Amino acid sequence: MVAACIPARARGKPIELWCQDEARVGQQGTLTHVWAARGTRPRAPRDQRYDWAYLFGAVCPARDCGAALVLPKADAETMTLHLAEIGRNVGPGHHAVVALDGAGWHKTGGRLRVPGNISLLKLPPYSPELNPVENVW
Repeated sequence: MVAACIPARARGKPIELWCQDEARVGQQGTLTHVWAARGTRPRAPRDQRYDWAYLFGAVCPARDCGAALVLPKADAETMTLHLAEIGRNVGPGHHAVVALDGAGWHKTGGRLRVPGNISLLKLPPYSPELNPVENVW
């Protein structure tokens, strides 16, 4: 699978295997409970706000290095930013194969731009055990 995703221009270069994933973290209010005397209905304001951040992370176990970004959303534009960050961390003269899942923003047909020193390796669906970076989250 790795050999099939490497373009002809990268053949003969040293290959780095990177594993990539993203996770959503954030805050959302929960139910509010207060102590009160039986038969009363005290006011209990609840925080209705919520906010999320997306952690984009990739690691290269062979070189013991990584590349990560914290971004406000997950889409093709932010994935392009993350791929550019990975591309800056690829060793000089090397080509990176980035293993990733099948999220909608990983599709190369739309606005996703992949740097020239990176190839994407799509993992089979429903197989998070093939991507070691899943254990980080």
